[in-house]
Amino acid sequence: MHRPVSRRTLLQAAAAGALVNVLPIGRSGWAATAGVAGPKLVVVFLRGAVDGLNVVVPHGERAYYDERPHIAIPRQGGENGVIDLDGHFGLHPALRPMQALWRDGSLAFVHACGSPDTTRSHFDAQDYMESGTPGLKTTPDGWLNRVVAELPGPHGPTDALGLGPTLPRILTGRMPVAMLPLGRGAARPMAIDRPEVAANFDRLYAGDDSMSRAYQEGRTARSKLVVEMADEMKAADNGAPPPDGFSNDTERLARLMSQDHSIRIAFLALGGWDTHVNQGSAQGQLANHLKPLADGLAAFAQAMGPAWHETVVLVISEFGRTMRENGNGGTDHGHGNVMWVMGGPVRGGKVYGPWPGLGSAALYQGRDLAVTTDFRHPIAAVLERHFRLTDTQLAKVFPAMPKPSSDLGVMLKA
Repeated sequence: MHRPVSRRTLLQAAAAGALVNVLPIGRSGWAATAGVAGPKLVVVFLRGAVDGLNVVVPHGERAYYDERPHIAIPRQGGENGVIDLDGHFGLHPALRPMQALWRDGSLAFVHACGSPDTTRSHFDAQDYMESGTPGLKTTPDGWLNRVVAELPGPHGPTDALGLGPTLPRILTGRMPVAMLPLGRGAARPMAIDRPEVAANFDRLYAGDDSMSRAYQEGRTARSKLVVEMADEMKAADNGAPPPDGFSNDTERLARLMSQDHSIRIAFLALGGWDTHVNQGSAQGQLANHLKPLADGLAAFAQAMGPAWHETVVLVISEFGRTMRENGNGGTDHGHGNVMWVMGGPVRGGKVYGPWPGLGSAALYQGRDLAVTTDFRHPIAAVLERHFRLTDTQLAKVFPAMPKPSSDLGVMLKA
C-alpha cells in the first residue's frame, strides 16, 4: 500500500526541483484551441552579451578594422570574409545559414539597439531587459508574461512555453507558463508521471484553491506537452538518438508550435557569449557559438512549415561589447548591440535603426557603439503589428516606455 503524499512532501519535492516542469507559474486562464492557428512569437536570449559588431559587421567603416586588428572579420572576398548584406553591413561567415533568410526577406536586424540604462553588469542588464523596465529593479514580473496577459482569452497553461531547467525572469508573472527542459530530458519521466504518485497528488489538490488550480493546470500542461514531445521524438529519431545541439531543440520546439496552436509564445536562452579572452575572428570562440545558433534558427524556420508565415523570432542580448579589442584578444562589456528580427511576417533584407557610426566622437563614452534604438521599441512594433496590441496594451507591457523617434512598424508586413 502506498502512503498518501503530504503537502509538506509536495513542497519539499518542488523545492528540490522535482516539479519544475509540472507546476505552471501564476493563475489560471485559457488554452487556445489546438486547431486554430494564430500569430506566434519566439524570443531567444543570448546571455553574456554577444559582440554585435562581429555578428552584423559594419565592414564599410575603416574604424572597425583599425580598432580590431586581430578579431575583425576579414573583408568581403577574402578567405573567410564577411558575407555582404547591403554594402555597409555584412554577416559573420559562421552565420551563412542565415543568408537564405536574408535573401527571401524574412530576416532583418536592428543595429545600435540596446537599453537606455548604461549598466555593464550582466545581472542588472539582463534583469532590465527581461522586466522591460530599464533602471527599475522593483518590477515584479517579466514583459513576456505581460504580453500573455494582453492576448485575447480565454487563457491556459500552454499559452507560453519556456525551454530550460528554471523559469526565466522574462516569463515570471501572474499568467501560467509551461516549462520543458532542453534536450532529450524534455520527455523524460518524472516522479509525478508514476500513476500512484500522480493519484495521491490529484487527491491532495482536487480543490478550487489557488495552489490546487496551479497544480491542475501544471498536470494538464505536462501531460499534453510530454505526449506531443514523445510522439515527435519517436518520429524524428527513427530509432537513433539525436546528437546534442541547439538545432535539435529548435526543431522540436518548431514541431510543437506548428502542431499545437495553443502555444503562442516561447522563450529559450543560450549562454557562452562573454568573450573577454580569445574571441577569435572568422574562426574561434565566437564563431564556434554562432555556427550552432545559425544552424538552429535555420532549422526552426524550416521545421515550422506553413506556421513560419505567422511566426516572429527575436534574438536579443543584454548589451554589446567594446569597439576596441582588448589585450587578451577579446572584447569587454559595452553598450549598443544588434537585435535580430526573423519570420514570415517580417519585412526583411534590411538593417533598421539609425546608425551612429564608429568614429571616436560617435562612440558612447569613447569606447562603445552608441544606442540609438531603445530595445523596447522594435519589440513593441512587433507586438503592435503581429499581435495587434493597442497603445493601451503596449503601455501595460512596457510601462513608462518613451515614444520612439521612428516608425519601426515598417519592419513587419501590413
